[in-house]
Amino acid sequence: MSLSPEEIADFRQKRYNGTVTHLDRLHSDLMVLRVKPDFPRATYLAGQYTTLGLANFEPREIGCQEELVKPDDLLKLVRRSYSISSSVFAAAETLRNPADDDWLEFYVVLVRENPDGRVPGLTPRLFHLKAGDRLNIGEKITGHFTLEAVKPGDNVVFLGTGTGEAPHNSMLGELLRAGHTGRILNACCVRYARDLGYQDIHARLMARYPTYKYLPLTTRENLGGGKVYIQDLIASGELQSHLGTKLDPTNTHVFLCGNPKMIGIPVKNKETGVWEYPQPVGAIEELEKLGFKADNPALKVEGSIHFEKYW
Repeated sequence: MSLSPEEIADFRQKRYNGTVTHLDRLHSDLMVLRVKPDFPRATYLAGQYTTLGLANFEPREIGCQEELVKPDDLLKLVRRSYSISSSVFAAAETLRNPADDDWLEFYVVLVRENPDGRVPGLTPRLFHLKAGDRLNIGEKITGHFTLEAVKPGDNVVFLGTGTGEAPHNSMLGELLRAGHTGRILNACCVRYARDLGYQDIHARLMARYPTYKYLPLTTRENLGGGKVYIQDLIASGELQSHLGTKLDPTNTHVFLCGNPKMIGIPVKNKETGVWEYPQPVGAIEELEKLGFKADNPALKVEGSIHFEKYW
């Protein structure tokens, strides 16, 4: 069964409510995407997320895992949550104020295939878009991964992997606009240097703000300091050196976003009732050795380690 042009046009008219206004392909598998909703954009807090979606009948990027869509599923919407990102700067090197924009920015990596055999449904379609194309964007913006617990003089450490730096970019922009007086360290770990999509922006920010430091890390090539994982930085004490002061849980907030193995969220053992750290050792375990405590909604614990499950 194939769809008629009329059926496709009708679906797009009814279900698509946003337009691609900007699409920057940083390389074949990484892009910055801006989408303008048809509706008045909701106010939101830096670090929050919404959804993007496309129908199953939309074309996919070549070179991705083969997909067989059942005829009855062609008119279904494939959606996924994405944190709202920010390029921090607006025109003339002024700091961007999201309230002045009528669009939202997203930082997206192309998932060509999944190791577990699940066929990636959305990103191969997102990467087939061009400026002016239509898609579905969520009307609700939500999420607990925000700066609400941070005081003006606190030190803030962002630790992210890959496109997990997206919410950190939004939060960084908010801190800088507010004149944050504490130190800010932003470490992003990727496989290759080409995957550091915002690196030039962070270099400009470091030149302008002496209390801000961006730390690019790679795991599959040497970026000057060797191949490094975020967990290793914490365990070795190097993270503290880059921050320039003690990693003190009384005045430091750490934000983690990206690969779950990097984050290392403790899980409650169903038999013993004990909360256990996953293996290999993640950032939460290393930080809790230093006296930090992670947020734990299940126990109603608000700590100084905040994390977002990115997948």
